Amino acid sequence: MATQFTPEEMKAFVRQHFEDFVNNKKAEVILQNMTPDFYDHDGPGGKPVGIAEDEAMMRQMYDLMPGIQITIEDMVAEGDKVVCRNIWRWQDARSGKQMEFHGFVQWRFEGKQIAERWATVTPPHEASA
Repeated sequence: MATQFTPEEMKAFVRQHFEDFVNNKKAEVILQNMTPDFYDHDGPGGKPVGIAEDEAMMRQMYDLMPGIQITIEDMVAEGDKVVCRNIWRWQDARSGKQMEFHGFVQWRFEGKQIAERWATVTPPHEASA
């Protein structure tokens, strides 16, 4: 099924998904934002997974990376896909250092939900000034 969103609507959907799923720590939004057969090509550990595994991964990240926040730096949409470049930031609970990692994510839409995800991220590192 093709997406029912325009490119601008897809971008707004992804922005809101990140705001809820990461910044507001509402892991359960994945259940409404993704298709039932959602497929993450690059899930935890670099393995393909579905909704349950991605939700569990985010809940674990909330615990391991208190205060985690994502900032979308760039976003492009065309056809049924959105690609964004983002930075994830948090304060390391043990060292108190500001940490971050950078990533690129591509989302594919079906109807009004996300059906597939591809991602690549840098290793976590101390945030640059």
